[in-house]
Amino acid sequence: MLGGVVLAEGTNGFLGHTALIVGFAACLFGAFALVSATVLHNPRLLRTVQTYGWIVLGGAVLAVVVMEKALITRDWSLAYVQKVGSYDTPALFNFTALWSALEGSILLWLLLLAVYTAIILRRYRHRLHDPMVAWALVTMFVVTAFFFFLALGPTDAFRAAGAPDFNRCCKGPNPLLQNHVLVLFHPPILYLGYVGFTVPFAFAIAALVTGRVGEGWLVETRRWALFAWGFLTLGIILGGWWSYEVLGWGGVWGWDPVENASLLPWLTGTAYIHSVMVQERRGMLRVWNLSLLVATFSLTILGTFLTRSGVINSVHAFSDGTVGPYLLGAFGVVVAVSLGLIAWRGDRLRSPGAIDSPLSREGAFLANNVIFTLFAFVILLGTVFPLIVEAKDDRRIAVGSPFFDTMSRPIGLVLLFLMAVAPALPRRKASGELLRERLFWPSWCGAGTLVVAVLLGATGFSPLLAFGLAGFAAGSALRQLVLATRRQGYRGLLGRTNGGMIVHLGIILIAVALAASNSYSRAGEFTVTKGETVEFGGHTFTLVDLTEFESATSIGVKALISIDGGQAYAPAISKFTATGQDVATPSVRTGLRYDIYLTLENGSKPSTGEAKFKVFIKPMIVWLWVGGMLCGVGTVLAAFPGRHRRRPTDAVSAPIELETEEPVDA
Repeated sequence: MLGGVVLAEGTNGFLGHTALIVGFAACLFGAFALVSATVLHNPRLLRTVQTYGWIVLGGAVLAVVVMEKALITRDWSLAYVQKVGSYDTPALFNFTALWSALEGSILLWLLLLAVYTAIILRRYRHRLHDPMVAWALVTMFVVTAFFFFLALGPTDAFRAAGAPDFNRCCKGPNPLLQNHVLVLFHPPILYLGYVGFTVPFAFAIAALVTGRVGEGWLVETRRWALFAWGFLTLGIILGGWWSYEVLGWGGVWGWDPVENASLLPWLTGTAYIHSVMVQERRGMLRVWNLSLLVATFSLTILGTFLTRSGVINSVHAFSDGTVGPYLLGAFGVVVAVSLGLIAWRGDRLRSPGAIDSPLSREGAFLANNVIFTLFAFVILLGTVFPLIVEAKDDRRIAVGSPFFDTMSRPIGLVLLFLMAVAPALPRRKASGELLRERLFWPSWCGAGTLVVAVLLGATGFSPLLAFGLAGFAAGSALRQLVLATRRQGYRGLLGRTNGGMIVHLGIILIAVALAASNSYSRAGEFTVTKGETVEFGGHTFTLVDLTEFESATSIGVKALISIDGGQAYAPAISKFTATGQDVATPSVRTGLRYDIYLTLENGSKPSTGEAKFKVFIKPMIVWLWVGGMLCGVGTVLAAFPGRHRRRPTDAVSAPIELETEEPVDA
């Protein structure tokens, strides 16, 4: 019987390695077949490419399924299962253990990359003879092969292990990754955004290789970039929610290096999504757009390096990574090859037109590019500077929230101003009279918002300026939506321009929520006995009960605290028995104006009925989540065509309808 168990456990490792080897080989053969068929004009080789694509997808799916099976059945013959598996881990978190550590997260990344590759192959199956499509798929096969290589070598999740020592291993995932259901959604959605930018990057490389650097490749990738951006946005918002609900510090964003690693490609991706509209309309900003796509994809690789190399300390990072040199090398290759191709095609990348006036839609988008790029540079500098100092001088320094807050605040205010003005600008050149007319109601919205903020007790120059600019920008977006729906009904909400305005409203809500919560949060710490009441922030808090509890994975203390004599909330603190790590579980009363956030602290004594707890009053936090949902809705609406116009003449497929980006009242 023991031999049968060993054989079954060995089978998982064998199947996993076989799936990865077959998928890796299929990537190489697929790329080789595409290059050979394109160069030699060999249709027979082209017919084999789809088969290779399905083999790649099958290999990735099989590897993930085998690993999930190993985790569910507790196959201790695999080192990764010993690392993140446990007999006591609940079923949900045993499933999510796949991406709770380095090796499994690479498998998830690989699976999503293989899915994207298969979708692109299926989407363009009748156009593999087109060099643009062929070279884009070659790029995707090469990137996928790299992640198969990582999964086979530096991050081998199917590596065999000896008999487990249950005193030292098999303790389950990090406790922070097994106490909230968001761990099921946040990493996969974030990865969908990261990996999704591979598609527009691949077509950008194909455009450079083939020399077709006009506007056609943009048509093929616009929606891919849009949905990748949407997934990345949602993933970041869910990450903030996870931080708020799990870490017990009362915040949503702490400028953690891994948080910054997700923000960097979001910033450059946002700049690209705006800038690409100028190129589609007028053929300008070609180098900008290619550079922004290269930067976005490169920053996803750099973010992967920061998260998985072990060079940083973070509650999000995998500190035992051995994959760092490979990821850093890939980052260098991507940057060098991309910049080399851009330099090679420099003559063809010259724009046929020029910006007529700074006071134009094109001028606003160029300013948008500059500001977002500056923002990304500031975040990148603050994130990697400690690593550079440590490598150079062998000493550790920290760049914390004060630096990022100080540098990002003026940039954020400028972006709010651009969000207000840009939708009102016409193309080519704006007159003063036109701007006064279009900005009249948005200006009153900004002034009204500022007055309301003051009446509600808001103080301080920076937050008041943020509220005023937010109202100004919201008024501009609402004006555009009102004009669109007045002319076209609810269909006026479709298309990039109007879907983008809904995204703007979501971003504005997020900005207001962050400004309010960061500026006006209050915190208090109390030690009370059972039945005692304390007052803070205009509310009373009564300790109703304090009890101990025990589960399969932890022991802990839970308090019942009544707010204002009403419902009792239950913050807790748990000690996971396998690791000895304490994890606080906050309890939150959510409201439209503010949240009341309770955390139980170490030192609470159920035996004497004495509890130590903290209270945070967090203004407007709920609007951050509402803003995130609006961003998702706007992204979906922006993907549907609005009013149509002629497609670019060098596009590579049958006619695709594109919506106009002119203001509806222009």
